[in-house]
Amino acid sequence: MTDMTTASPIAVPTARPRIRWNRVGDHAILIAGALFMLLPVLLTLTTSTFDNITIHRGGLQFAFGPDGFENYQKAMFEKGGFTKTVDGMRMMMNSLILGLGFAVGKIVISMMAAYAIVYFRFRFGTIAFWIIFTTLLLPLEVRILPSYEVVQNLGLLNTYTGLIVPLIASATGTFYFRQFFKSVPEELLEAARIDGAGPVNFFINILVPLSQTMIAAIFIIMFVYGWNQYLWPTLMTTDESMFTLVRGIKQIMQVWIGANIPDYGVAMALAIIAMTPPVLIVILFQSWFVKGLVESDK
Repeated sequence: MTDMTTASPIAVPTARPRIRWNRVGDHAILIAGALFMLLPVLLTLTTSTFDNITIHRGGLQFAFGPDGFENYQKAMFEKGGFTKTVDGMRMMMNSLILGLGFAVGKIVISMMAAYAIVYFRFRFGTIAFWIIFTTLLLPLEVRILPSYEVVQNLGLLNTYTGLIVPLIASATGTFYFRQFFKSVPEELLEAARIDGAGPVNFFINILVPLSQTMIAAIFIIMFVYGWNQYLWPTLMTTDESMFTLVRGIKQIMQVWIGANIPDYGVAMALAIIAMTPPVLIVILFQSWFVKGLVESDK
């Protein structure tokens, strides 16, 4: 009788995954940077939920308070300011019109200028582009007085036209669209000519659809730029009904007369409200924004 034994399987030792400390360090730095940037926003959010006396006495608050709903309701719907005729909804509408006007206007002007520079072989076209590009060296703060003088002489103070039109030209947008148009294959232009498409038809039916991702990227940049404008609306608007959100926050903080305490809670709530639309725009168009800036295959 033979003795039968069953052989036990040989255990193969599994190698532990190596810890990539350089990757851990990179993520730690990114997380620390994100927390450092989010900390002021978090403090603004928590402080906006307290009453004015508590904030005046204790400064920034690190926990949520009981007055958040009241502060946000007051910020959005209660008439305020020196004339008691403007609320947060009105200021948000003004900021929205300013942001959309900046974004749409700059995109249209930049696309037309870049189209002319790239596809119309006129003399000194390159020089014209570099003249446009050098306007980046003249920011708004440098030309604020002549710009204000022109708007005042045209009677455009306290108007949306005066807020938007003087700053609608964009050297940055012209540069990006010029680089994009130069990457479009020449075969598309030749095919359009063979089909009998004129310059306007080629621009509207071919270039504009091809530029969707670039338009989205420039739209985000210009919308945030217009939404966050403070200096220009401060000079152009003296009527409180034309105030933007950023302008309104400053106006609330300036109300310190006698024993009155500024509406710290309302100002903090308006600051959070003012951050929300640009953040939503960036989140919604994030994929288009990345494609428009880094995509190379057209």
